[in-house]
Amino acid sequence: MPKKKPAKPKLVLDSNVFISALVFGGKPREILELAVRGLVEIAISDDILEEIRGVLGGKKFQYPARIVRALISEIEDLVHLVQPEEKIEAIAEDPEDNRVLECAVESGANIIVSGDSHLLALQSFGKIRIMSPDEFLRKKRTRKGRSLRR
Repeated sequence: MPKKKPAKPKLVLDSNVFISALVFGGKPREILELAVRGLVEIAISDDILEEIRGVLGGKKFQYPARIVRALISEIEDLVHLVQPEEKIEAIAEDPEDNRVLECAVESGANIIVSGDSHLLALQSFGKIRIMSPDEFLRKKRTRKGRSLRR
């Protein structure tokens, strides 16, 4: 019998990873490129999209509205949009971080990739592993051909 192909890692990227990928490149962009090549699946919620939209168009980056719309459209074409039903209140210090957990639970993701200290401090949420972009890529490279699921 042929060997069963491992399932693709199903990720939720925090808004800071998307923004870093779009603005600066580097490891966050490598993760998006994995999705473009079909090697990982990425889920997102409206809350995360709104945060990305607000940061790109806000005081820090001041991207014109048409550029923000184009970038959001590119993200939407790449990811699976979910509408979380369950409200989670696991991170009291920064309640907005709970939106990432809600998206991961709703989508059935097995990994959250984030640069946020509150999320990274959790290390996991239920069966969902939480790691930095660097850690995710290191584990992905060392496990070629094997799933990142535990």
